[in-house]
Amino acid sequence: MDKIISYDQAIDKIKDGMTIMIGGFLGTGNPHGLIDALVKKGVKNLTLIANDTAFPEIGIGKLIVNKQVKKVIASHIGTNKETGRQMSEGETEVVLVPQGTLAEQVRAGGAGLGGFLTPTGIGTIVEEGKQKITINDKEYLLELPLKADVALVGGSIVDKKGNIFYSKTTQNFNPLIAMAAETVIVEAEKIVEIGEIDPHLVMTPGEVVDHIVEGVNNEQ
Repeated sequence: MDKIISYDQAIDKIKDGMTIMIGGFLGTGNPHGLIDALVKKGVKNLTLIANDTAFPEIGIGKLIVNKQVKKVIASHIGTNKETGRQMSEGETEVVLVPQGTLAEQVRAGGAGLGGFLTPTGIGTIVEEGKQKITINDKEYLLELPLKADVALVGGSIVDKKGNIFYSKTTQNFNPLIAMAAETVIVEAEKIVEIGEIDPHLVMTPGEVVDHIVEGVNNEQ
């Protein structure tokens, strides 16, 4: 099956009210072309799971500025003042999660786990509303897994089966979200023939990738 589709075909799979995950950190590794196409289509009321909301004019930040997101689950919004403004004004719900906990929640979602225990957040507002479990006299928080309807992944080199290599820091969160969504769409900086990527460099197997879009430079 040919997995390569157009931007329009990819974005047609995202509907109002869906939960989406987007990989990358502060714009690096974001699937910039897919984000721009999503902004152009204007899908609304999204729940966004990502490490951060980048900058107002870069990457994920454009979705925030365009007011397409009703809820953000992220570890960091400090570089996007619009996210902070919308949160303060009650326009967008923001759930801030310690970065390691967020990464593990996504990993747990992809692995099919029911949750995991962590001491991070004990004694702080992070523990509010969460179940605490004591093991060997030490308290832990039960953190639940995160999954999404669609993951938008930024890949450096992708073969036509969907095997992905991520260059340098662009792998931030991308391999994790590729395992935790019903539909996985990768925007490839470069598409190559099957077998051209050294198997040792494949970080996401093609079996979990549904669609490939040939895109722009993901190292912005």
